[in-house]
This record gives sequence, structure tokens and C-alpha cells, in this order.
Amino acid sequence: MTAVLIAGIAVIDFVLTLDEMPRRAEKYRAREAAIVGGGCAANAAVAVARLGGQALLAARLGDDPIGDLILKDIDAEGVDCRLVRREKGRRSSFSSILLDRDGERQIVNYRDETMEKGAGWLTGSSVPEFDAALADTRWPDGAEAVMRLARERGKPGVMDVEAPTRIAGDALRLATHLAFSEQGLAEFSGGADLAAGLKRARAETGAFVCVTRGGDGVSWLEGDMVRTMPAFRIPVADTLGAGDVWHGAFALALGNGEDEVAAMRFANAAAAIKCSRFGGRSGAPSRIEVQEFLKERA
Repeated sequence: MTAVLIAGIAVIDFVLTLDEMPRRAEKYRAREAAIVGGGCAANAAVAVARLGGQALLAARLGDDPIGDLILKDIDAEGVDCRLVRREKGRRSSFSSILLDRDGERQIVNYRDETMEKGAGWLTGSSVPEFDAALADTRWPDGAEAVMRLARERGKPGVMDVEAPTRIAGDALRLATHLAFSEQGLAEFSGGADLAAGLKRARAETGAFVCVTRGGDGVSWLEGDMVRTMPAFRIPVADTLGAGDVWHGAFALALGNGEDEVAAMRFANAAAAIKCSRFGGRSGAPSRIEVQEFLKERA
């Protein structure tokens, strides 16, 4: 079984669906609601597990009831949580998320800024063997630790690059693959256009670089040319967690030995299926669902 080490945040999301986003300070009634686990790393870990991989999650939680809920939910998905550290007296992260009728989202997140930022336990033999690593810019120390381990062990190291990007500069330089959001690439490159931004990122890091663009698919550098793989066209119910599912699927495919183009197509399919379902990461697909989806579109 392909193992993916994933470092980053794990939260609980309180998701409410409305016809349109609130614009005034008054009461609103949700059409639908769900309490689901969230956070970039936790979402990606669940995606990896559902897609048939072994997900190893490294994260920081408080010793509070929210942390209990987060762990219970992730554990039920089959994610290995031995590298999750809980800190006494700290509060776990949670988010309030509003979705409009088009599936677009607005997120308000709380995180305990007194949480220990270090990742000293993610070194050497304390971390099990893995086939690929994934991290994001929201926990720079954790990202650097797992990207360094991936480099030392000769495994693909994927960074989910969101703004602010430079706070995780050491991790970006250690990674083999950088998958930017459009906002992340613009911030990293100082507002350069897509092609110039990708070229700057590759020149600074030497990594494979791409940018995920939602409904416009994913673009990457092939030599000095920008290539684009369109997104699959599906009815959109909920985009929440789609990017995290994409990154988890991409890292898993690389860990399986797929090349970047095949890995991006696999990730596009997984993210598209998720977007067709309400409920954040609860809509993440199984490997069989992705395989059938791709077979129908061969």
C-alpha cells in the first residue's frame, strides 16, 4: 500500500448553505448544514485513505473537546494519527463556513496562535516509511521537516502553496513538486503573470511547478511552455475541500510512481467528484469511483 506522509492543519468545519452570502448584520436561515472535519492536511489525508493509500498525518491539536472530535473523525477514516501531537492547555482549530447556491465558499477560521510552532518530533526513525510527502504553507516548521525527510529518503515532496508563501521558504526549496493556488503564485511572484510566475518559482527552487485554477483546470511548465489540463465539467454542489483532495490525490499518484501528467489527471478527477457532492471532505471519492470516472472519459 502506498503511504503518504502529510503535515499541516486539522480542524472541524461548521458548514452552512445559504442562497447567497450574508451582506448585513442580521439573522439568516441555512438551507442545509453539516459538521465535518476540515483543514488542508486532514482533508488530504482522508482523500488518500479513501483512494486506497495509507495516510500518515502529522498535525498539532489542543487537548480540548474540539481536538477529540477532530481525531475521532479522522481515525474513523482509517488515517494513521500516531504523529499528531496534542498540546496541554491549547485550543484546537475550527471554522465557520458559508456556501452559496453556486457552491462558492466563505471561511472564518480560529486558530490558537500560542500553539507550539516547532516540529522536532518529525525527524529520523520516529517517522515511519512513506512513498511521498505532502505539506502546506500554514505550518512552516512541519512542512520543512517533512520535505527534508522526503529529500533524505529520495521520495517526492509536494507542497500545497498558498499565500503567504515566503514564510515556508525553506520547505519550498526542499520540495520536488510545488502546486500553487492562483493567489499563492501571484503572491510568490510579486504579481507576475502566470507564465512568468511559474518560471520564477522553478528558477528559485528547481522543483516541478504547477498552479491549480479551479474550474479552469491546472497549468504547469513543460520546458519553457505553459501547458494546461482542463478541469472535468461536472455540476458543482460544493467546492469546499476540493483543492485538498486534489493535493492528496496528486501526492498519492506520484508515490505510486505515476508521472506528473498522469498524477494531475487523477487529481483532477478526484477533485471533480468531490465538487459534485455537498459536505466538504465527506464528498471525497474512493479509488474505484475515480477509476470509473476516468474510464468513462477516456
